[in-house]
Amino acid sequence: MPATKEPKELRRAQILQAAFEVATHRGLGGLTVRLVATSAGLSPGLVLFHFKTKEHLLVALLDWLLATTTVLLVTADIPIGSPIERLLALVEREMDRLSSEPRRIRLFFEYWIVGIRSPGVRRKMRAELARYRSAFRPIAAEVLAADADRFAGVTPTGLAAVAVSFIKGCAVQSMIDPEQFDIAEYVRAAHALLDQLAPINYAG
Repeated sequence: MPATKEPKELRRAQILQAAFEVATHRGLGGLTVRLVATSAGLSPGLVLFHFKTKEHLLVALLDWLLATTTVLLVTADIPIGSPIERLLALVEREMDRLSSEPRRIRLFFEYWIVGIRSPGVRRKMRAELARYRSAFRPIAAEVLAADADRFAGVTPTGLAAVAVSFIKGCAVQSMIDPEQFDIAEYVRAAHALLDQLAPINYAG
């Protein structure tokens, strides 16, 4: 059984990667089963064998995009330090990661537009964005517990939302002007702004 399943999953991954290439070059409206098959070096029939219809392929591509773009992993590379230092390091890492993937961000926002008229797409995207924001809540709660006076009246959910807004804003800027966007400059500006709002001792 495992020997049969693995090639099927690899084939699906090959088709989804091809669908991503087509969608980022032609837009979701320009994606066709034939173009995806050509990009993958497969027959249209084989694409349909795995995904049944173009609509199923588009939904699978969205699931793949969300799983590989908005995921947040708090790994060991986040430096040990105060909670605010760890939160800022995590935000900076996420800004750097997402700004390096402008094609994914463009496709993400194209799906967002599709979601205006597609309740199923809208639900998927809202659920994933809520999950991504919630992933920041534990470290946000640590920040608030460590410095309750500075963050009086702020909830973990509120602080997590602000952190995500910095990250998504960075991603949008990298999408708008990928050639000129300077992640280091963006991070320096963000640090300077945060210092003005509430001076914090952390390594820049």
